[in-house]
Amino acid sequence: MDIKAVMEHLPHRYPFLMIDRILAIEPGKTVHAVKNVSINEPQFQGHFPGNPVFPGVMIVEALAQAAGVLAFTSTGDKPNEKTVYYLAGVDKTRFKKPVVPGDQLHLHVTVDKVKAGIGRFKAVAQVDGQTVCETELLCAVRTIE
Repeated sequence: MDIKAVMEHLPHRYPFLMIDRILAIEPGKTVHAVKNVSINEPQFQGHFPGNPVFPGVMIVEALAQAAGVLAFTSTGDKPNEKTVYYLAGVDKTRFKKPVVPGDQLHLHVTVDKVKAGIGRFKAVAQVDGQTVCETELLCAVRTIE
């Protein structure tokens, strides 16, 4: 799934779109996405000058967006002006190594459970085959009133 298809499945846009490509997806089960980390991203102006480190919360957001693509693909729906995709919870998060400009984040997200419109996902981010972040995510699609 290229960037155009990703944008059809997520409401996020610059500067907050964190997914560059979907390498593999099995609806209802798992997704493997990629985020290319570039020095041109705005967060590196202040995190940290002279020692750029990709913020951990941005890694978690990238994982949540991968979960969003998986969720929308699994239901056959796409975001629209009447729905919003929320990150509802983050549990058991661990950061193992810093992520720096030039790294390519491989985002692996698996459906753990779905009930009442809330999905629980297990998620792992890797760089060069090494885990940099592990977490569990709760995500929900809700109607905007």
